[in-house]
Amino acid sequence: MNIFITGGNGQVGFELQRQFAPFGTILAPTRQELDLTNAEAVDAYLAKHQPGLILNAAAYTTVDKAESEPQQAKRLNAELPAQLAEYAAKQGIPLVHYSTDYVYPGNGETPWQEDSPTGPLSVYGQTKLEGDEAVVNSGASHLVFRTSWVYAARGNNFMKTMLRLGREREALSIVNDQIGAPTPARLIAQVTALAFTPHDSPLTTHNSPLTIHHSPFTIHIPAGIYHLAPRGETSWHGFASEIFNQARGAGEALAITPESTAGIPTAEYPTPAKRPLNSRMALSKLESALGITMPTWQSQLGLTLREYLDQ
Repeated sequence: MNIFITGGNGQVGFELQRQFAPFGTILAPTRQELDLTNAEAVDAYLAKHQPGLILNAAAYTTVDKAESEPQQAKRLNAELPAQLAEYAAKQGIPLVHYSTDYVYPGNGETPWQEDSPTGPLSVYGQTKLEGDEAVVNSGASHLVFRTSWVYAARGNNFMKTMLRLGREREALSIVNDQIGAPTPARLIAQVTALAFTPHDSPLTTHNSPLTIHHSPFTIHIPAGIYHLAPRGETSWHGFASEIFNQARGAGEALAITPESTAGIPTAEYPTPAKRPLNSRMALSKLESALGITMPTWQSQLGLTLREYLDQ
């Protein structure tokens, strides 16, 4: 069976390829192989390859640029998920769609629930919300995972930028009033795979090779929206400080010192798109559905940092 992964070369898409490789044939076309901005090309690709599962990790994620390119953002963040969901509903196959904390208004300090009122502050957030709603209302068997502050051992992300700057500079100023949970792409892929594993029939091994006792293309938790992030919370300044601390512990030579990493308010770092100050997301719905306790963001940083430094 074919597994169609959009955005396969991105951070989440790459980890999904690694996680789902045992389940079937991975289809993760590059931009040259499939232009996701072309609806007709996407229809033709689906008709040709007839996937049994769609994992939609593609998105227009350049948050500030989306303010001046709303149509491009709308195509990838809203219209593409709607198109994939319509196909999934017609074919009777599951669809997993990845979303963001930016769909919420970002005020207050209380963690957002999945049914909290939305109120995006940016074009990016608004188009992602439209994509979520299209998937939920499509009639397809679906999961929408809203996550936050994604990073990985590969690709361009905050962790790698901080490590580079920490080696080059002796002082940095980093926003300290936006609060959320840094989420590694690897964890997103692992949790996605768990949603296809029934509690009473987990993946088991009988010496070797791996024996799979269920269809990997059946979602075993209720359809709907779930928050997917590690436990705990921090600011971008706190995240950077922990990156530097763990990197030093791993033997990395850094020019930056703890005393020279300053926290600043968002108001001192203006951007074209407004960022949510409160990106806290409640995890109880996901943990209850899967029967798990999500790990802490600090422990997940340690794993991701080690993977990056060992490359």
